[in-house]
Formats: sequence, C-alpha cells, structure tokens
Amino acid sequence: MKKRIFTGAGIAILTPMHEDGSINYEEFGRLIDWQIENGTDAIIVCGTTGECATMSEEEHLDCIRFCQKHVAGRVPVVAGAGSNDTAFAVEMVKECGNIGVDGLLVVTPYYNKTSQRGLVAHYTKLAEATDLPIIMYSVPSRTGVNILPATCQELSKLPNIVAIKEASGNIEQVSEIKALCGDELDVYSGEDGIITPILSVGGIGVISVLSHLVPRETHEICAKYFAGDVKGSAALQLRYLDLVKALFSDVSPIPVKAAMNLMGWNVGHCRMPLIDMTPEGEARLADVMRRHGLIG
Repeated sequence: MKKRIFTGAGIAILTPMHEDGSINYEEFGRLIDWQIENGTDAIIVCGTTGECATMSEEEHLDCIRFCQKHVAGRVPVVAGAGSNDTAFAVEMVKECGNIGVDGLLVVTPYYNKTSQRGLVAHYTKLAEATDLPIIMYSVPSRTGVNILPATCQELSKLPNIVAIKEASGNIEQVSEIKALCGDELDVYSGEDGIITPILSVGGIGVISVLSHLVPRETHEICAKYFAGDVKGSAALQLRYLDLVKALFSDVSPIPVKAAMNLMGWNVGHCRMPLIDMTPEGEARLADVMRRHGLIG
C-alpha cells in the first residue's frame, strides 16, 4: 500500500479576507486552531474553497507557508498546486515541496482542458517533479474534465499518485475506480452529501466544506463508519444534508463564507468575480443554520 496522507475528514479551508481583499492571517490562524481542536483530520489549503484562482503566485505560496507553520505538525497539510498550465503546475509542486507540506491536491487542467491521454501526461509530469504524494482532483462541474476510471488505473501505477478527490457525484464511477485500482489509489469524497456512500465502496474520507460549520460531526461521519457504526454514520450524513445543500445554494465558497460570518467569524467576502449572496439567499441559509443550532 502507498503512503496514505490522511483518513477521515479534511477541511477544504477557506481563506479569510480583510475588507480590502488582502488575506486576514490572524483570522486564518484562529480558524485553523478551531478546526484542529474540533477533530478535523487534515487541512487542505489553497484549493477551490480557498479561492486560489484569484490569488497571485506570491499570495498562494505565502498562504501555504503560513498554514504549514501554524499547523506545526498537528495534522497533515495538503496544498493546492494545480493549474491548467503544466509547466506552471510543475513549478508550484516544486515550491510546495520546499515549504514542507504533507501532500498536494492537483486539479485537472481547466478551460483549455485535455484528453484522457493528456491527463496521463500532465499528472505524470507533475509526479516526476516531486517526491510528495499527490491527490488528483476530479471536479467536472468546474473544469469540464472528468478523470475516467481507466485513467485512474493508469495513473495509480505511479508511486506518488496516491489518491483522488472524486467530485463527479457519480457513485458508480467511484465504485469502478476502486474496483480497478484497489489499494493503489485512495478515494476521498469531494461531495459532502455522499460521504457515507463513498466510504461504503472503499473511500477513506472526505475533503469537506461542511467541516467549516460542524467539524466534529463531519469527522464523526467518517469515524463512526470506520468503527463499524454504519447506521450512525448514515444518520449523521442524513441529518446534515439540508445544511450541505444550503452551503452549495450559490457558487462555493460564497455560502460558506456567509455562514461563517453569521457564526461570528470574520472571514470577509469572496474576491470578484464571486459576489455576495442575495439577502433572500442568505436568509434561507440562516434558517437552515438555526435549525441546527449554529446561530441564534
């Protein structure tokens, strides 16, 4: 079996911003500490939820450096290092290696896209540029590219391609990935609404947005399943389904930032082109949060 980066619920952590749009590192540190204190199993920094798409290269790397230093080995840190430019992605994975993170999350090329053969070439190039374990990130709704099971099987032959964050929402596809790859490729759910179903076909955890609001409970969805309490895991999964839907009622991470601000955090706004929820949308989000006792 390959090196496993983490098992359980890792948070795809948002990036707090000041009113002027700069990164609020003080609040970022508070958020990291609260997550770790409440059972989060790993921190995934500068992914989609972290708004890496609107960060400069310097900001991106500074954010990863801060996270790595602040976590200080308490849980694994996984750094987002993907790009639709293979040459740039190679440089990013090298830089992240210098920072000393525990693993990399690498999204498929977006906009210019590529073929399945191109995905093999892209991920092979990145794997050759680093010794760090790589989690591939398949999110077709954002990138227009799906990593097919046969492609996963081919890439799983590389020693440091260790996992996939699977956000296609297609359980049959996840099952086929596990059937083809076995222990050569771990699977993390990229969808908070189907954590337990993915665990049931061999997944080992989730890279989560839900963890921002209920880190202990998201951890427990996984922990209960691994302890053999499948019904308990499923019950928690179903209990928070409405909250998951509310957190994706607008383009992520818009709702989760709104939710955290409603809970008293100071995470600020998203960078444009993402804009705030409508008042009506935020009111519906707040209603769901009240039902779960998250706000008064």
